[in-house]
Amino acid sequence: MNRVLVHTGVKYPIVQAPMGWIARSQLASAVSNAGGLGIIETSSGEVDACMAEIARMRELTDKPFGVNLPLLFIRESRIVDLVAQSGVTFVTTSAGSPAKLLPTLKAAGLIVYHVVPNLASALKAVDAGVDGLVVEGGEGGGFKNPDDVSTLVLLQAVRERTDVPLIAAGGICDGRGMAAAFALGAEGIQMGTRFVSATESPVHVNYKQAIVEADDTGTVMLNRKSTPCVRALKTERAKEIDRVGGFDRAIFGSVKEVYFGGDMEASLALAGQTVGLIHEVLPVVEIIDRTVEGFHAIRRRQGERSQAGAF
Repeated sequence: MNRVLVHTGVKYPIVQAPMGWIARSQLASAVSNAGGLGIIETSSGEVDACMAEIARMRELTDKPFGVNLPLLFIRESRIVDLVAQSGVTFVTTSAGSPAKLLPTLKAAGLIVYHVVPNLASALKAVDAGVDGLVVEGGEGGGFKNPDDVSTLVLLQAVRERTDVPLIAAGGICDGRGMAAAFALGAEGIQMGTRFVSATESPVHVNYKQAIVEADDTGTVMLNRKSTPCVRALKTERAKEIDRVGGFDRAIFGSVKEVYFGGDMEASLALAGQTVGLIHEVLPVVEIIDRTVEGFHAIRRRQGERSQAGAF
């Protein structure tokens, strides 16, 4: 029994990451309609807009979807109660301790998974009473823990010490990555950069093309010695910041110019290391179908070899 499927009610244990401003109904509904779990973001801090996106989801899909609540970016506490009362059944929490939100969310009957960047955070979240974990390695894009651990290592560490269902995130964009994650103990995967570059993604074509054209060294981790630490595309601006050693968070005031205006130097273009594995813009349904097909093909081959006692 796959516990992620039980908790989410979806066809495939494939979750779309909650990217600020990007993870809204246009993209999330496409993911849910294709059998995965679309997630609506709230990290943008635009409470009314995010609640409108949740309402819009019910017009665009009759499939399950979830909402992310990032503690560090919650500007108005009312968002927690609003989400709890919105009728969604699955929530991910991130960027802080889930303990302060769990009483409200669990009282409303929600399933709660917490995003963790290391083993210590995972153990604390499990002790707090979460239903599962999104285990996110340093390969992923966006806001990161400066003491990053790869998904390969982190999944093993968390699975060794916990028995809750795990969704693997960071460095996964296809069936090969999904099969690897399941081999390490995951029961689901989360993809961000792969969906940012999807046909239905609301971002500018320049952003999608930059992802497609980047190679395996096409991202850089910035601001390791301060906050926020992020992984972003290696644009000229990002390379200059890397040389200088840090940046002021005010840079994100112009992030929409990157996302929706297509000016790749206006701010930081957040992306994960999977940019080196993404070679074309595809519709969400094709991304998910290819991922599932690739996953099962690998598992079948490995199963046959295992049955034969072969390596």
